[in-house]
Order: sequence, then C-alpha cells, then structure tokens
Amino acid sequence: MSYAAVLRTPHALRTFGAALLGRLSYGTVSLSLVLTVKDASGSFAVAGTVVALFGVTSVFLSPARAALIDRYGLRRALAPMAALYAVLLALLAVAGRQPACPDWLFVVLGGAAGVCTPPLGPVMRTLWGQLLPDRALLQRAFSLDGVAEELLYVCGPLIVGALVTLWDATVGIALSAVLVAVGTLALVTAPVPFPGGAGGRKRRARGGVRGLGGLLPAAAGVGICLGALDLLVVARTEELGRPGTVAWVMAALSAGSAVGGLANGAVSWRGSAKARLALLGGALGLAMVLTGFAANAYVLAGLTALAGLFVAPALTTAYLIADEAARPEARTQAGAWVNTALNAGISGGTAAVGVLVGRLPLALCFAGAAVPVLCAAAVYGAARTARPGGAGRGAVGSG
Repeated sequence: MSYAAVLRTPHALRTFGAALLGRLSYGTVSLSLVLTVKDASGSFAVAGTVVALFGVTSVFLSPARAALIDRYGLRRALAPMAALYAVLLALLAVAGRQPACPDWLFVVLGGAAGVCTPPLGPVMRTLWGQLLPDRALLQRAFSLDGVAEELLYVCGPLIVGALVTLWDATVGIALSAVLVAVGTLALVTAPVPFPGGAGGRKRRARGGVRGLGGLLPAAAGVGICLGALDLLVVARTEELGRPGTVAWVMAALSAGSAVGGLANGAVSWRGSAKARLALLGGALGLAMVLTGFAANAYVLAGLTALAGLFVAPALTTAYLIADEAARPEARTQAGAWVNTALNAGISGGTAAVGVLVGRLPLALCFAGAAVPVLCAAAVYGAARTARPGGAGRGAVGSG
C-alpha cells in the first residue's frame, strides 16, 4: 500500500483538497493579523494583545466547537461557524484600512474570530476515519495529513510576504477569509458521511471521549518541546555567533518532521500505537537533550532535524489513538483535545523557556524542556505495561 492508495480512495482527494484549502487560512491569518494591527494602531503591544487573544480563544475553545460539530454535523455547525469566522476576518480587514480605527475594536474582533475558528483539522481526521476503515491506510492518511498541514504553515507566511510586498497586510486577512469560506463549503458538500450530527440523541451517551487521560499529557509534552525549541534555537545561534542561521535550523526541524511523518506512514508497524507513542516521545526528549550540546550551527541543525524526525510520527500516533478511543459520534472532539493539549504545551514551553533563558545554561534549558515529554512517555508506557490485556480500543495495531 502507498500514499497513492490513500488518495485513490473514492472522494478522498476532493475532501482532502477542500480541507487543505480551508486550513491554508491558518497559515496566512496570524502574520497578516500582526502586521495589520501593528500598522493600523502603531503599537506592537496592541498587535500582540489581539493575536494572543485570537490564539487563546481559538485553541482552548476548540474542543467545545468540535463537540458542537459532533452533535449537529457539518452543515448545521461547521458551515455557520466558518461563515461567521470569515465575516469577522473580513471586518478585521476593513478595520485595518480605516485611518482612525480604535484599538478596542481590533481586540473585540480578534477575540470573536478566535471563538469561531472552525476546527478543520480534527474534522478532516474524522472524515479520514469514514473514508478509510482499514487502520493501516488510516495511519498513512494521518501521516500525509500531518505533513501537508506542516507545509501549509511554511507556505502561509511566504504568501503573506508576497501580498505585503504587492499590496498590504489587510489583503492577507481578506485572503484568509476567502480560503476558509471556500474550503469549508467544498468540505461540507463532499459526499462523505459524517458520524456525528445526531442532534443530541447520541451525545447523551456517556464516555464519548474517555481514554485520553494519559494521551493528553503526552501531546502536551511534545508541544512543550516544540515551543521551547523555537526560542532555544534563537538563543543558541546567538550564543554561537551565528544568528543568521536560525531560519535554516528551524527549516531543518520542519524537514525532519516531514521526513519522519512520511516514513511513519510508510511503515507497517507491529504492536500497539500506545507503545509506539511512548517510544517516540522518549526519543524526542532524548534528541532534545542532545541538541543542547551542539558545538556549532551545523551540528545544531543536524540535531534539530533529528528531533524533528519524531515530531510528526508522535502527533500522528496521538491522533490515531484518540480516533480509536473515542465513540464514533465524538471523534472530532477527541482530536480537538489532542490539538488543544499540543498548543497549550507549545505556549507553556515558550513561556517557561523565556523565563529560564539567561538565568540557566542553555544546555540545562534544553534538558529541562525535555523533562515533561520524557516523564509523560515513561508514565504512558508504564500504564500500558501495567494493563497488558487492557489496551482496549486504544491499542491501534497495523502490523
């Protein structure tokens, strides 16, 4: 089986293409929003407040929005959500072009847009489960999905840079609104049945998202590593006297993650996904510790790429476990919880390292950032070992 087999599945290419088109909005909106608010208000503080509020409401309300979609379906929940989100982005673009727009309006509109952000990633992973009942193919689809999403976050800022050169940042916000509206419309009209949408009848069954207790700390640990690594790479390149190499080092992280994700999907793994996640988390933590001892920028890039090899596979495996553990009518919500844990970890890792850098040696900061994912992997692996016969639905094996 190959990635081509995934895309040859009836309706897969259309559905996946529609989701990617909408998700490209997430790669273009943040930078566009920063530049627009900064130019309009003349203040980095206001721009930071708007983007932070947009991010916090978008991330932490994601499970609630996903629960609405699981309950009411794509057309009754996702479509209105995306439409309102697109309208709010359009209003932000219009506000950014006004000569004297009050700062509070940007704050209100940015926060409201974050509240309405449609969880297209979790929705697409739920639809992959409908398109591909075979677990080996589903693993491959999740790997392809993760790598494609990462590339969108690389391409998004490049598109915004081109738009700013030709016009201004408000065009980037307007483009983000168009992308999410068109992508969502194409997604909700795709001929793929959605397992939710029972209007509350099925949602009254308890335990829809059970089995995520150990999974969420593991996802948060991966996020802590990623959030810390961004800041630590900047600090380490400056310490080495090579600040201009930071972009190349971060590109090495993305490249390593893409290679790891594609390799993960191509392998027919034996054993359970829970055991695999524990091993991947442990490997990521150890690679993070080693990265702290990089003697020059070339070694730093190589070790960062090594850490990246385990990122996409770990996240793909976490999404697989969540999909398998959740009831069919709660899969979108389960995937959104993994997303929330990951993004909360990224924010926490960045904040914690921002406090530690300059107070502790960088090698110790790298090691400290690795502790959460190493501990989560150890606890997750130990919990699985303690219940050898109780892996249940969460034990996703494809070999």
